[in-house]
Amino acid sequence: MLKIEYTLKDIDTVAKKILQQSTSKTFLFKAEMGVGKTTLIKALVKALGSNDTVSSPTFSLVNEYQSNTETIYHFDLYRVEDQNELYDFGIEDYLDTEAYLFVEWPQLAENLFTNYNTISISLEKDSFRILKMTEN
Repeated sequence: MLKIEYTLKDIDTVAKKILQQSTSKTFLFKAEMGVGKTTLIKALVKALGSNDTVSSPTFSLVNEYQSNTETIYHFDLYRVEDQNELYDFGIEDYLDTEAYLFVEWPQLAENLFTNYNTISISLEKDSFRILKMTEN
């Protein structure tokens, strides 16, 4: 398990550590609203070499980013009400790729992933965040 205490000024270093120590290209992000999931994903996309503008795909469900060597899919499943919606937009097509998958609010889809890292973030006092990454 990776455990990091950080502030937002350290986000680029945190992203690099996550990528160095990950065991999979799939990351499930678990944290309350406003803790910094999308901000961390922006740093991860940047660390992978992409210059794309990263935004939360709350309404589109998935955004695609490109680096020189990688395809990155960023999911936000906050508004998904059941697994049928996941299949309606073709989630299984994304699961069968070699791309990086960053999934916010993964609770409804968790059973669809077989090899992934879970990233939990909690906001502590004085704007410190505690990140824990486990492999599943």
